[in-house]
Amino acid sequence: MITYNGSDLILAPIAGYSDAGMRTLCFRYGAGLCYTEMVSAKGLFYGNENTASLLHTDPEEKFTGVQLFGSEPDIFAEVVRYDQINKFPLIDINMGCPVKKITSNGEGSSLMRSPELIEKIVRAVKQNSQKTVTVKMRLGIDGLNNATECALAAQEGGADMITVHGRTKEQLYAGKADYDAIARVKERLTVPTCGNGDVTDRESYLKMKETGVDYVMIARGAMGRPYVFSAVKENDYDFNVKEAVLFHIGRLTTFLPENTVMNVMKKQIACYVYGMRGSKAIKEKAFAAKTLKELTSVFD
Repeated sequence: MITYNGSDLILAPIAGYSDAGMRTLCFRYGAGLCYTEMVSAKGLFYGNENTASLLHTDPEEKFTGVQLFGSEPDIFAEVVRYDQINKFPLIDINMGCPVKKITSNGEGSSLMRSPELIEKIVRAVKQNSQKTVTVKMRLGIDGLNNATECALAAQEGGADMITVHGRTKEQLYAGKADYDAIARVKERLTVPTCGNGDVTDRESYLKMKETGVDYVMIARGAMGRPYVFSAVKENDYDFNVKEAVLFHIGRLTTFLPENTVMNVMKKQIACYVYGMRGSKAIKEKAFAAKTLKELTSVFD
């Protein structure tokens, strides 16, 4: 099994959160591989300017993959050759997003309705790129737990690794992830498998590893808690919320306008201070801030 930077831990692609600032902090605490927020293949194809910031990487990032979403093999085949994508060593195909805005267009987890289309998309990416190609999916859709069938289709198309989130599309993020179902998918595959869902600490990491997966992906467990990667491995670490927030803000200001940084960081700050004494007052002051100077002063 290949380990990324000596680690089997991966930061999930998290829309609205896994930006360059968050990824850099996660790398510092032991993430082996991180993924960008999901990027629209069609948006790239038609030159949508909003995709540029999603593709920004920080000089400190060690091994970052780009996640693309879409439903048209021809468009995937075209955009994976773009210069913006060439800098990434991995390309992940989103087949797991359950959000209606994405699935209503036949993208994200909706792709699991058609294993044949899954195979075509993966093959289109693999044949038009020299990159490692990974796929992220759920357990199923429309009441069917067909992750194994879809995973085998992705493998047939040439996927180098498959991540399985232990929930169906309909579950969204509710209930417990089904680790036994992840294990059943793993048993049928010959390519490496990554397990995702409810990994927040050492105990849940070890439970996920019992499924036999090669890698473990952390999503919500890393939001506001980049140190979770060190905690999972029982490595010593120091973490200071103020320092993390100010670092995160500083990194985002290198490539985003102030208003965008404000909007992004207010969500991030809510995660950073979650569970802290006085968190309500901190969030209220942060959300009321009108400038970055006011936002940073909240932590002074």
